[in-house]
Amino acid sequence: MRILLVGEYSRLHNSLKEGLIELGHEVVIVGNGDGFKKYPVDIFLDHSFHSPFLKKIKVAFYKLTSINLGALEVYLKALFKMNKMKGFDVVQLINESPLAIQAKYEKRFIKKLLANNKKLFLLSCGIDYQCMTFMMEGKFKYSIMSPFLEDKSLFELYKFQLQYLTPEFTDLHHFIYENCDGVISTDMDYHLPLLGNKKYLGLIPNAINTNKIKFIPINANSGKIKIFHGINTSAVVKKGNHYFTGALKIIEQKYPDNVEIITTYSIPYNEYIKYYDGCHILLDQAYGYDQGYNALEAMAKGKVVFTGAEQEWLDYYGLEKNTVAINAEPSVNNIVENLEWLINNPEQIETISKNAREFIEKEHDYLSITKKYLSTWKN
Repeated sequence: MRILLVGEYSRLHNSLKEGLIELGHEVVIVGNGDGFKKYPVDIFLDHSFHSPFLKKIKVAFYKLTSINLGALEVYLKALFKMNKMKGFDVVQLINESPLAIQAKYEKRFIKKLLANNKKLFLLSCGIDYQCMTFMMEGKFKYSIMSPFLEDKSLFELYKFQLQYLTPEFTDLHHFIYENCDGVISTDMDYHLPLLGNKKYLGLIPNAINTNKIKFIPINANSGKIKIFHGINTSAVVKKGNHYFTGALKIIEQKYPDNVEIITTYSIPYNEYIKYYDGCHILLDQAYGYDQGYNALEAMAKGKVVFTGAEQEWLDYYGLEKNTVAINAEPSVNNIVENLEWLINNPEQIETISKNAREFIEKEHDYLSITKKYLSTWKN
């Protein structure tokens, strides 16, 4: 099969591509590399307005004309390269806005894909209309939208998420659902909002290539316990990083001889993984029900990850609480309590480390996951 994967977040499509190629399929990824993370893509589509000066020009032009020059540039580049995006058996969009441009241009681009290829599938990954509606109606006990629901003055910070509820993006959502062959969720945070939807084909966990990710055995009784906190400065509020920061201040004061804390800010993916390779514990996010890619790859290396591991996730995989990952709630006290438990019981760090790797090999193996995608696309 020839497969076109459109868009990239957190290496999701790259891991799937590795599995597909291993199984003998031809795969092309289109996207912008997910910004500063710089993930590999085969057809690079991005705008030129990244410098502060050019950003000002783009903003001023938009205010005068309502034309987003960056979005228009990406769309025109996509049209120019459309010949490379024809004749595929399957096209999969990573999101309802896979190019991260204005909805009207996304719609025109997707129309071209529909006209020039066979099947079209949508991943519910990142923010989309379905999960935004679910979150805004308060159907999760907490979510990345919780800070906004509690404080509407954060509107500017949440403009990207809220755009998925605008008339333009709502129209794009309905257009994709009417024309795609089905929708696949990538984890529990997207699975729950889609239950009962007639287009929903089910949850396929994120693919992790454990052949490329080596397990790093942990000796938690040798030296200080290293805690890594990698912060994406554009998502501090949405990921709940301030809860981790607050908890780490308490831990650092209380256990100065027991822990070493490493914090980074918005560094490229290749640098990011080098920093956390030597850590025992990784702090990921506090608002999720399930794990994203950063957490899963860290678990594959045997890190004890503070991330989404809610009861719904435990039930889905048949797990006991805090045996594979630590459920990080948006609470400084909760995080401090769990960190203290690990610091005072280092043998638990080693046990969870081994459990995490075994879980990834069992539930997220990239070839097994790839076969699930192939079966879903074919049927």
